[in-house]
Amino acid sequence: MDTSKMPLTLILVTYTVGDVTGDGVEDYIYITALQKEHSPYLYHITLFVQDGLTGAVTRTVLPESQGYDPSVFLGDFTGNQVKDIFISVATGGSGAIYNHYVYQYTSSMPQLIFNSAVYNEQYQYEVTYQDNYKVAILSKYNGMYYVIDISTRDQSYLNEIYDSNGVLKQPISGFVNPLSGMYPIDFDYNGVYELLGFQRIAGRYNADALGYVNNVVGWKNNQFILQNQYVDIFGSNE
Repeated sequence: MDTSKMPLTLILVTYTVGDVTGDGVEDYIYITALQKEHSPYLYHITLFVQDGLTGAVTRTVLPESQGYDPSVFLGDFTGNQVKDIFISVATGGSGAIYNHYVYQYTSSMPQLIFNSAVYNEQYQYEVTYQDNYKVAILSKYNGMYYVIDISTRDQSYLNEIYDSNGVLKQPISGFVNPLSGMYPIDFDYNGVYELLGFQRIAGRYNADALGYVNNVVGWKNNQFILQNQYVDIFGSNE
C-alpha cells in the first residue's frame, strides 16, 4: 500500500497542567501532531500553551518536528521557581536517538533554552582502539580521557581486531552516538532540575556497544553547562 498519499489527521498527543507563566495560576500544555492512518510516525509536532489566567494561546512548532511518542515534563530548570517545559521525541533511528527541548515561558512566549541538536554539536568525542585490548575515549569538550578494557569480550571478536600478542591488526576508530536519552533529575534536592544525558559509545559499528557517556548539565549564567561526566561500561559474567 502506498502510504505517501494518505491524508494527515491532527491529533492531541499528550497534555499536562502546571504553572509555566509564573502567575500562580495553572496553565494548560498540549502537544499536537499530524498522523497518517495506521502509522505511529508523527509530523508537525507542535507545542501549545494556554495561559490559565488570560486564556491566551501560544503555538510553537518543534525545531525537529517529526518522530515518535512525544512526552512532556514540567519542572524548574533555571532556579526561578517557575516550571519550564521539557519535551522528548524519539527519532526512530537505529541508534535509538531522541530529540530533547526545554522551553522557558518568558515575555508571553515559550523560549527555547535547551536544544539537543546544539548539545550534540557541542559534545564531541574520539573513540580509538589501542593495543592490549583497550579502547580510549576522549571528550573534546573538557579534555577528559577514559579507557575501557575490552579483554573480556568474546574471543572471536578480539581475534578479528588483535593478533596473538594483543597488538592491533590495523587502526580502528569507534564513535559516540547523539543523545539516546536525557532525563530531568534534581540531584541537589533543591527543587531545581538538572539534565542527565546518555550517549552510547560504539565500536566498529552501531550495534557494537561498549558503554555510555553520561553528562550532567545544569543551568548557570543563562545556559546549561557541564557539571559532571561519567563513562558507564557493561558488566561481564566472568
